[in-house]
Amino acid sequence: MPDATFTDYMEDLLGNTDWNILPSISRISAEKYLQKGFSLQLAGSINKIETISDIDDSDFLYWSADAIVKYDLNNLVGQTGWFDPFVFVGGSYASLDSEGEGMAQAGLGFNAWFNENLGLNLQTGMKMGFADKMNDHYQTSLGLVIKFGGKDTDGDGVYDKFDACPEVAGLVEFKGCPDADGDGIKDSDDACPNVAGLAAMNGCPDSDGDGVADKDDMCPNAKGTKANKGCPDSDGDGVLDKDDKCSNVAGPVANAGCPWPDTDGDGVLDKDDKCPTVAGVASEGGCEEKSITKEAAEAISLTAKAILFNTGRSSFKRGITKQLDAIAAIMNKNPKATFAIGGHADSTGSEAINFKISDKRAAAVRDYLVKKGVDASRLSVKGFGEAFPTDSNKTRAGKAKNRRVEIKVTN
Repeated sequence: MPDATFTDYMEDLLGNTDWNILPSISRISAEKYLQKGFSLQLAGSINKIETISDIDDSDFLYWSADAIVKYDLNNLVGQTGWFDPFVFVGGSYASLDSEGEGMAQAGLGFNAWFNENLGLNLQTGMKMGFADKMNDHYQTSLGLVIKFGGKDTDGDGVYDKFDACPEVAGLVEFKGCPDADGDGIKDSDDACPNVAGLAAMNGCPDSDGDGVADKDDMCPNAKGTKANKGCPDSDGDGVLDKDDKCSNVAGPVANAGCPWPDTDGDGVLDKDDKCPTVAGVASEGGCEEKSITKEAAEAISLTAKAILFNTGRSSFKRGITKQLDAIAAIMNKNPKATFAIGGHADSTGSEAINFKISDKRAAAVRDYLVKKGVDASRLSVKGFGEAFPTDSNKTRAGKAKNRRVEIKVTN
């Protein structure tokens, strides 16, 4: 064997002839794949050493027994199919002319596969001794490699070395990984691994064909839109058909997709109509239009308080006709309104007399208004005597206020 220097070895590779080659089978190895790219190789070799320093200067028998661990570099760069480069380290016991010692070794090589089971192997490595009984040297081998057997943990016919899912039975086309639902999408890429589906849906089914996978479709058997999570909205009112009580007529969400009713047809929806069965106007909340406005009614009531009477009589105090004329004008502008005129008295005199006077006072106001054009049928009168004072009867001013009439709208 040549001296173990890299320079010498390179010279050999470039053309020197001090190789020691046995022209027959000189090395046999057996190898077992472990896992994650590692393999264990046991080998035995034999050679005849004819050259150490000079050509044909020796005639020694060389043999060795090797145990090495190989690492497949395709685990780093990706599978190449036919070409498997590797590196290795290990130990050896080598003997030359009956002198032997343990040696460490390291090297590299490759397998070039002709088919699944047969290939060409080339490996070379350096052996380094521990006891100086042998020179460090290189050993190179070229031969056929036959692959058979192999570990198949999940029994799917794909050896663990090539099985991307070594613990789960799968298919060859998926490198040993399963496709449980048989939809052509391996389980690891299948969003619905137990239900056959479509590639466009990441392996999930779309029963109604609306482009929304069943697992995300709130209505898997009715074609809808993605915006509605697969549900239809036939009338386009924003209420899904499954929740819409009137799916063919647009209506608000608040009324379960149905339009609000208007029972009396007055244009005011029942939900806003205070009188849903009687046609009215929007200004009155769907009820009939009032005979007089609130403002006009308040103006009559307020003006009536200024109608004062002489003590013990039904005659008006001076200057009161202005107020009566104003009330008449308002009543005539609101011809549908009806009124109740109530007469009152202070506590001067007996109750019976005061009752009669209060009744006459109410009649006096009615008569004046009738003269001013107000229909008498719109006016009712009633006296209340001294029963409802608005001020104290102990003062002159208080008594004056109690001698009064009150006018109220009755429709």
